[in-house]
Amino acid sequence: MCRFVIYKGTSPVQLSHLLTRPCHSIINQAFDSRLRLDHRRPINGDGFGVGWYDSVHDEELGSQPCIFTAVTPAWNNINLIRLAEKIKSPLVFGHVRATTTGSLSLDNCHPFAYGKLMFMHNGGIAGFHLIKRRLQADLSDDVFNVVQGNTDSECAFALLLSKLPDPKANSFATRTLQQAMLDTIATLNLYAEEAGITEPSLMNFCVTDGESVVATRYISSRHDEAASLWFSSGTTFSEYAQGGHYRMAKADKRENIIMIASEPLTFEKADWMEIRTNNMVVITPKMNLLQIPIVDKFYVSPSDPASLNRDTDFAAAKGLLSPRKALVPVQPRENPTQLSI
Repeated sequence: MCRFVIYKGTSPVQLSHLLTRPCHSIINQAFDSRLRLDHRRPINGDGFGVGWYDSVHDEELGSQPCIFTAVTPAWNNINLIRLAEKIKSPLVFGHVRATTTGSLSLDNCHPFAYGKLMFMHNGGIAGFHLIKRRLQADLSDDVFNVVQGNTDSECAFALLLSKLPDPKANSFATRTLQQAMLDTIATLNLYAEEAGITEPSLMNFCVTDGESVVATRYISSRHDEAASLWFSSGTTFSEYAQGGHYRMAKADKRENIIMIASEPLTFEKADWMEIRTNNMVVITPKMNLLQIPIVDKFYVSPSDPASLNRDTDFAAAKGLLSPRKALVPVQPRENPTQLSI
């Protein structure tokens, strides 16, 4: 299955320090199964993509993200290596793909973009062929025409765009993106229920407007574990030993860097904390990090013993979770209000 990584920092990062140099980057994970939690499908070779925003705003260039995608394996693309050495950005989305729905094509490579927005997905929408027509029928003409490929992921992005008051807006409040994400998940669950789909959907979604980031670790089940998702934060992310060994340093309480990834990008376990299943992670423009429960019929309170005993077999069978128990889940850093959908 797919893997993604998100970087947001107060200072721009050279893409090579995120994508190509670290020995445990998602690109290296894509071809070297020894580095992967997923040993069921050892290679993610069905294309890749990286999207980023300019470090300094330029009126002529605009505020939309730049996206580079290719259907060749990420580890064997010389253009990616060249670009990564010469591009810096304070907000980066990276994605490696293993196809589930949709053909091998540039149109189906993440991240997807519309105006200022970028979107990625790790997982799969169960029974998508049964709800695709219904989903498309609910889109406006403008949003319907955004979809160029044939993946469940891009259709989910189109659905999210339809939940925004104005997807072409020049700016978005963090709360607006949060609500659109919640509405997207709720609508996909409604479609599945009406179509009689019983298999859970794995919806690790992430969206950004270049200022805020909203990501979810979510599964439409009360009993199964979602696809893996981790975060790391600190003051610097740098190489401490030759061979691409990186770690996150925490010189003080500041959050100069926040990273979210399907799998940890370093071998330092203390660098990474697991995001709880059926939670939303929000990075605000001021670099505040919030973890917010998504309260719906699939939500299980942390006080319920069942929350610690979700079954890992479903996500592991999809190649999206290690069958081993993960590290201790992170506790929310703040106490934001739970979100209901």
